[in-house]
Amino acid sequence: MISVRFLSEASGNLVGFVIEGHAGYADRGEDIVCSAVSSAAYMTANTITEILKADTEVAVEDGMMFVKVAAGDAVRCRELLAGLKLHFIGLEEQYPDRIQVNYLEV
Repeated sequence: MISVRFLSEASGNLVGFVIEGHAGYADRGEDIVCSAVSSAAYMTANTITEILKADTEVAVEDGMMFVKVAAGDAVRCRELLAGLKLHFIGLEEQYPDRIQVNYLEV
């Protein structure tokens, strides 16, 4: 199962996300759930770091992605992270056995 944890401030503002695991929906390279999650996560991370040039901590390892926007740039990334959250909630509704969305206050 893929675990998505959105990092949020006490106010509820999103400041990043952590994604871990594998969906196990299909064989590696043919898993549409993993593809949907990976594509959206990389698009969001790349937009935050390369287009918006936000001060961001990013770590990617086998089966894990961590993205956290610095406090000074969080407002500029708020809508992008909210869109990612909606996308992942939609995937969670379609594939409840494959992806789980939670929140972690930081």
